Amino acid sequence: MGKYGVRVNPPQRPSFDVETFLESAASWARKVVEYRSGDVIFSQGDACDNVLYIQKGGVTLRVLSHAGKEAIVGVLGSGDFVGEGALAEQPVRLATATAMGVSVLLVVEAKEMRRVLHEQHTLSDRFLAYVLARNLRVEADLVDQLFNSSEKRLARTLLLLARYGQREIPHRVLPKISQEMLAEMVGTTRSRVNFFMNKFRKLGFIEYNGCLKVNDSLLSVVLHD
Repeated sequence: MGKYGVRVNPPQRPSFDVETFLESAASWARKVVEYRSGDVIFSQGDACDNVLYIQKGGVTLRVLSHAGKEAIVGVLGSGDFVGEGALAEQPVRLATATAMGVSVLLVVEAKEMRRVLHEQHTLSDRFLAYVLARNLRVEADLVDQLFNSSEKRLARTLLLLARYGQREIPHRVLPKISQEMLAEMVGTTRSRVNFFMNKFRKLGFIEYNGCLKVNDSLLSVVLHD
């Protein structure tokens, strides 16, 4: 726990029994779709009529303001849901979802998702726990933006992208992500991100070897007052 009570590692996410869900959902109400890197999965303003589960790959969520300003508001990975607002009868998508690398998503009609969650209490309990954990993450992100420096925000972002704190992920290798994207997520400039990334590398907090690896020692940046 850092300054201002900022949570560093995300809450442990309960596992979602995808196999049970696949067996329960009617075949006509679901489909599996593969996206290439950069493909738009859905756009801000589209009808919100289904829920997607990321089986492989990742998804970025971007929001475009009326003034034309764009910001990344989320990066999700395998095991995450996208577009769950459909279950609350949200009429349109509030963000644009784009695939990060080759991604495979299970697409389920909102009506069918509600039926399965209503009939399978164990599954609905896990899904509720997942949604609550996501809400806690959003709150922590807001506190991070309000009170922490850009260096700490970058360190925390890298740790979260590497799924720090999750035991089932022994190798903390990041998905392919540009410094421009990191700058959007952190709320700073690319030059500042480049400066801090070089600093982190020199200190041994991160490693470049064809991919970006985040070491646990990066946590010291977030905890340092």
